[in-house]
Formats: sequence, structure tokens, C-alpha cells
Amino acid sequence: MFVFLQNYKFCRSFPNFSYFCAMNREIFRIAVPNIISNITVPLMGIFSTAIAGHTGDSAATIGALAIGVSIFNFIYWNCSFIRMGTSGITAQAFGAKDFTTTTAMLVRAVGISAILGILVLLLQYPLGELSLWMMNGNQMVSDYFYARIWAVPAGIMLFGLNGWFTGMQNAVIPMFTSITINVLHVLLSLWFVFGFDMGIVGIAYASVVAQWSGMILSVVLLVLFFRDKLQHVEISQVLDMTALREFFAVNRDIIIRTFCIVAVYTFFTAASARMESDIVLAVNTMLLQMFTLFSYMNDGFAYAAEALTGRFIGAKDEGSLRLCIRRCVVWAVGTAVVCIVIYVGWWQDIISMFVGDKAQLADILNVAGEYIGWVIAIRIAAALPFLMDGIMVGATLTRILRNSMLVSTLAYFALYYSLHPFIGNNALWLAFTAYMALRGVAQYFMSGRLKMVYQKSEVLS
Repeated sequence: MFVFLQNYKFCRSFPNFSYFCAMNREIFRIAVPNIISNITVPLMGIFSTAIAGHTGDSAATIGALAIGVSIFNFIYWNCSFIRMGTSGITAQAFGAKDFTTTTAMLVRAVGISAILGILVLLLQYPLGELSLWMMNGNQMVSDYFYARIWAVPAGIMLFGLNGWFTGMQNAVIPMFTSITINVLHVLLSLWFVFGFDMGIVGIAYASVVAQWSGMILSVVLLVLFFRDKLQHVEISQVLDMTALREFFAVNRDIIIRTFCIVAVYTFFTAASARMESDIVLAVNTMLLQMFTLFSYMNDGFAYAAEALTGRFIGAKDEGSLRLCIRRCVVWAVGTAVVCIVIYVGWWQDIISMFVGDKAQLADILNVAGEYIGWVIAIRIAAALPFLMDGIMVGATLTRILRNSMLVSTLAYFALYYSLHPFIGNNALWLAFTAYMALRGVAQYFMSGRLKMVYQKSEVLS
């Protein structure tokens, strides 16, 4: 009791302390559900990889799944501009209490998402054959692709819905939907793969059922919890040319930025597939999934920065904006430190979960040991880039996102091709590390050390 009273007196002695605590609560209110939601995505990948690793030739099956997943990452990530563009604009409208605009943004986002999803289905054959050729995919990869393609429309529409929820400062609905999707995906994968002996095609069909279930659930929750915020919107409002120009200008830059990200990650898998053995491909895949898993923890604070930056800019609250960014930086760096400790202490245990073939485990661990240092280095390099992405999206400074990503991507390919003849697979990891570091550094300086962000929250006299 004495300690409590002393702490109470301490807090009362510093008027700004309660403000400090309130900001942390706001950050965690958005960050924690997003961390949970985000972590379920790579966890699904881990479970899928583990399931694939317990069917037949572990290395070959894991490699085929990795290529198939990379193809869909290419499709999904190139459509993720819907989420990011929707989130920033919606958050600023929410901060300004302009709910007519937020509703129009919802209709716009879902409509464009549906159109994109239908286009992907109509173009599935040329997309599939081109992807298989570029990724050196075999028949196993082809079967996976043409099964999972039917999940794409639902997945893209979820981008639009989740972007809107984030802009409306609600992270719980996307979390609940994501958990539902991924639990369904794992359970159905086990059923289809081992119950019906469908191989990795079973994992693909599990994704189809899970994605459509999640999309339907998201719409139901939208109606239940946001009915009072859904203002009546005329088609003329949705198709307002000024708003559409802003939306597509933001999304144009995000599309270019996302294309660069997809190019980097897809090339990483493609280059791995062309290495000297299936074991190197499998190791690169597993180590990248380790990095991705813990990156999603950082991404939770990026989502918080995205939503709150947009909100405080819309409300013209520069003081809260500055405090928010400072707090997000602290939490992002702290999360990175925790991840590094986990990498150092338990990387072998994590790798072992992926592999069912014990005869191959020793070889895989030996190869992984050669490259685990790179995963730690990348974790350090990636402590802030994700957060900077969120700040720029919330501020709708998407040109900076685009330009910084172009610089980083050029550096990535330049480093790889110049060093690969000399250091082999290490060149791939070095290039990826440099790419991550440059993303954050470039955004910081291109925004005038965040001056351009703060200026958007200033009250015009």
C-alpha cells in the first residue's frame, strides 16, 4: 500500500506523466491487437511449412510451398496499397470527425478491392504460367497455385476492410478476423493434408475456405459495430473526382513502393531456389520466416503510428503527434532487442519445428548456423523502417515512401549481383540487410528529419 501511495504521489507531482501514460495506452490499444493479428500470419506460414515438412521429401515439399507462397505474396503485396491508402486517408478524416468522408472511403476501398479480385481470377492462367516460369516452379507448385487462386478476391477485399478499421482506430476487429482465418487455415490444412492425403494442394484449399470465411465475418462485424458511423453516402460522393485523385495519388506511390518490396522478397526466394541445393532453399525460407515472424511484432507499432499519426494530423494536434512518434520509436527498438535475445537463445529450436525428416535435420541446422548471424543483423537494421512506413502512411507522405524504397531496392540488387560471384548465399543476406537499413534512414532524411510530418499537424492561421 505504501508503495502504491508513493507512486500515486509521484504521478500527481508530474502533470505530464498522466499524458505520457495516456499516449502509451493509445499506442498499445492499437499496437497489441495488431501484433497479435500480424503474428498469426507468419505463424500460419510456420504451421504450413511444418505440415509440408512432414509429407514425403521434406526439403522438396518445403521448397515447393515456399515458391507457391512467394507467388501469392507477389499478388497480395501488390494489392496491399488498398489497405495502406485507405488507412491514412480514413484516419485523417476520423481525426477531423468527418464521418461522411470515412464512409465514402469504405465504399471506395471495398469497391476497388472487389474489382481487383475479379481481374486476378480472370487473368489467373497468364499470371500463373508467367509466375511458374519466373520462379522455376514444378508441377507441385502449379497445383498449389491453381487451387489457392480462388482465395484472392476475399483476401484483397479484406485489405480494404482492415485498412478502414485501422483508420477508424479499431484494431480488435482485424485481430479477431485474422485469428479466425488462421486457426481455420491450420485446422483445415491438417484435415485436407493428412485426412484426405491432398498434399500441399490441401493447404491451398484450406486457404480458400479460411479467407472467404474471414471476409464474411469482417462484413458482419462491420455492420454490428459501426452502424452508427456509417453515414449515408451518395454515389456522387464515392466518385468525387477530388477525393479519387487524392486516393489514387496516394495509392500510385504505395503501389510502386509495394512492387519494390515484392520484387525484393520474391527475388530472395527465386535466388534461393537457384542455389546449389534444396537445403539452402529450405534454410533461407525458414530463416526468412523467423525474421518475418518477429518483424510483425514491430509492424504492430507501425500500425499504431499509422493510425495515430493520421488521427492527430486530422485533429491538428502537433503535441500529441510528436509524443506519439517518440513513444513508438522506444517501443519499436525495445521489441527489436527482445527479438534478438530470442534469436540468439532459441534459433535451433525454432528451426527444428519446421523439419519432420530427422535425417535431414542435422544438415539443415549446420547450414542454418552459417547464416543465423545475418538474421540477427537484419533484425537490428529493421528496428525502425517499419515504424517509418507507418508514420509516412498516416501522414499520406507516400512520395517519400516510394522514393526511399526505390533507393533501397536499387542498392539491394546492386549489392547482390556485385558480390554473389564471390560470397554466394551470403551476398543475398548482406543485400537484404542493407536494403532494410536504407529504408528507415532514407525516409528519415527525405522527410527533413520528420519536419514534413509535423508540419501537416500545424494549425493554419
